Amino acid sequence: MVIGIPKEIKTEEYRVALTPTGAKEMTSRGHRLLCEAELGMGSGFPDVEYVQAGAELCSRKRLFNESELIVKVKEPIEEEYGLFSPGQALFTFLHLAPNPGLTRMLLEGGISAFAYETLEDKETLPLLTPMSEVAGSMAPLVGSYFLQKPYGGRGVLPVGAAGVPPANTIILGAGVVGSSSLRVAHAIGSRVTVLNRSDKRLRRIEKDYKDDVKTALLTSDNIESHLREADLVVGATYMLGARTPSLVTKGMLKLMKKGAVVVDVSIDQGGCFETSRPTTHMAPTYEVEGIIHYAVANMPGAYPRTSTLALTNATLPYLIRLAELGVGNAAREDKALRTALNIYQGNVTHRGLADSTGLPLVDIAT
Repeated sequence: MVIGIPKEIKTEEYRVALTPTGAKEMTSRGHRLLCEAELGMGSGFPDVEYVQAGAELCSRKRLFNESELIVKVKEPIEEEYGLFSPGQALFTFLHLAPNPGLTRMLLEGGISAFAYETLEDKETLPLLTPMSEVAGSMAPLVGSYFLQKPYGGRGVLPVGAAGVPPANTIILGAGVVGSSSLRVAHAIGSRVTVLNRSDKRLRRIEKDYKDDVKTALLTSDNIESHLREADLVVGATYMLGARTPSLVTKGMLKLMKKGAVVVDVSIDQGGCFETSRPTTHMAPTYEVEGIIHYAVANMPGAYPRTSTLALTNATLPYLIRLAELGVGNAAREDKALRTALNIYQGNVTHRGLADSTGLPLVDIAT
């Protein structure tokens, strides 16, 4: 198969979809790999390492013209739409539910779209997990940074001081993002409360952290109650392939202390705060009702070396299977890759996307 790895052009996105080690694995299996020049520079992987791995360096236009499969980190942005050709396949983070423009382009363009974030294997989300761990670990750190008064925050030091209590951190969700946020927030000394819909995960947290962490069910009443005392709130909920529901309304923000910070890690799927809108690393925050909002849609891009290595470790086995089976066979015969398939030949093939958009669902087997 001819596989193209373009350079990411989303604002402040320095990750790359494949390391030179991953590139060597693909070329050693007989696949032709086209790489855009300087694609890995932001992650510390120079062009020479890709050439030594057997990849061909080429222009962006040639890469899209000749590739059967495009592999990226982030979803294509509007200026990339015209580069795709009918019959091509795409393997990347897509987050289509809150992005009708990209969904329409892929459907009308006849592109087969496999999404990292919906790939399920043995009841896990192996391609979403490593980036969720990075983003979740980042959330208490960036939230703590913007609690500083010069950035509009309350001026509360998360770890507290002698005779002064630490900050109150509220985490909405106890999945991979929430668990990673909990680990870091607890480690830096914040007082942490985790809200989650399932009490099974809450019991595990209580067992692991004893009395150091409080837990509560994720209900509207509990959210409102805990928002009143929050200095930092981390949005860590996720709906497989679907838009994340708004858990915190604009009206609820009035319950919070002025200068409190919210970090909406769920923003890729629409965000779990009604007032969230995607931001960038260049302009990461804005204020609503006196509350600082951080909603960067590619948080792990701030640590591209770590993130790229972790992402390639996760995606490479599935990329190999996709390349060697071919798009159609992979979609029909490989159970895990079938769960990643969101769009195939002009049809929506993932239930979460169909439910979120109202578009008809087509069974790939038919």
